[in-house]
Amino acid sequence: MKLSGWDDTIVALATPPGLGAIGVVRLSGPASFEIINALFPSKDLGKQASHTLHVGFLKEDKDIDEVVVSLYKNPKSYTGEDVVEISCHGSPYVQQQVVQACIRKGARLAKAGEFTQRAFLNGKLDLTQAEAVADLIASNTAASQKTALHNIRGGFSEGLKQLRENLIQFAALIELELDFSQEDVEFADRKKFYGLIADAATTTQQLLQSFQLGNVIRNGVSVAIIGKPNAGKSTLLNTLLNENRAIVSEIAGTTRDTIEEIINIDGILFRLIDTAGIREHSTDVIEQTGIERSLEKIRQSDEVIYLFDVNTETVAGIATAVALIQETNPNYLLVGNKLDLEEEKNVKEKFPGDDIVFISAKDSLHIDELKERLVTKVVRGNINTENTIISNARHYAALKEVDRSLTDIRAGLDNAITGDLLALDIRRCLHYISEITGDISNENVLDYIFSKFCIGK
Repeated sequence: MKLSGWDDTIVALATPPGLGAIGVVRLSGPASFEIINALFPSKDLGKQASHTLHVGFLKEDKDIDEVVVSLYKNPKSYTGEDVVEISCHGSPYVQQQVVQACIRKGARLAKAGEFTQRAFLNGKLDLTQAEAVADLIASNTAASQKTALHNIRGGFSEGLKQLRENLIQFAALIELELDFSQEDVEFADRKKFYGLIADAATTTQQLLQSFQLGNVIRNGVSVAIIGKPNAGKSTLLNTLLNENRAIVSEIAGTTRDTIEEIINIDGILFRLIDTAGIREHSTDVIEQTGIERSLEKIRQSDEVIYLFDVNTETVAGIATAVALIQETNPNYLLVGNKLDLEEEKNVKEKFPGDDIVFISAKDSLHIDELKERLVTKVVRGNINTENTIISNARHYAALKEVDRSLTDIRAGLDNAITGDLLALDIRRCLHYISEITGDISNENVLDYIFSKFCIGK
């Protein structure tokens, strides 16, 4: 795919702006070697081999900096074009001088994501791989890193491309049948196509079901810690964070507002929200406002921890609390606190069942079990799987349409509809598969997707 206006040369700082040991300025486009030769007079870099490094002074009227120049000749480069990377010293002033010198010699400043967009347009990456590059840059856990790397290697797109090829072949045979409609011949093996559609539907369903986990990996999980005043919510938050983030006291209602902090548990980011204690009657206006905010957080959170004091709570009280939670959020975990004040055996007899985690937030007792239970609830499977995990809302929406199209194709086969109508359903399915991989896409959509990248990538 090639769009108009993509035959110029672009430049941008590829490393983060600010003070550092080095900065890398990247050039890509047909004039890359011409521009660097104008600024690097010690040798003709256009005659040097690709994938080589060259040390010397960058000059424009006067010395700019002593640099290392990396050469990548097309098509063996990230973008598929001639690429030059200039490693200069990490002064923001020096970096800007290098960029401006390149612009004065004929380059223009790159737009956000334009290097990766050129890699896509030149066939170096498909669209899912290009989007995975942005995901990898934004990854902040081992799980999100692993998911992005899997997609960069083509783990997601390979299966889609194979399905697309199979559908195209079958559609071609259907179209051929239409040309011989007078002779009542059948070139396309319907029985074999049934198997193909069944396998495709299974794969699509698995990908759709993985989106919930993918969303967790990409965006993390918000967890509201709720309970009655003095149940130990702030102590639990401090214990999970291993720092004194929230004020703890014996006075009920100490926490007046929600406190939010992030913790990484087994590669999943949990955004913990310590809420004000919820009780029915409070004459304190500030506390009442805090309680209202707590109820709102329950509605907004992905998961809820209901923390209760095992010494003062009753089974009936827990049942009442669960009923209230379920009205706004079905995802909750019951946690009994202050086990340090009571024998564990007696507590478990008082509150029977396997759905409660008993802890002592003060003494960090069974905190690892609580963390494990949290991860199990949100992951619902093995996060270390090598299977493709969908984390992109655009992919999810397109896959929903693929799944709907496959259902229509199967229904068409069951009802023995005519080849021309069957071909229409196949084309629709192909359209949405191609939307995911970028085989079909318009310039506005591409500009929107790549605008989410950082400049220089």
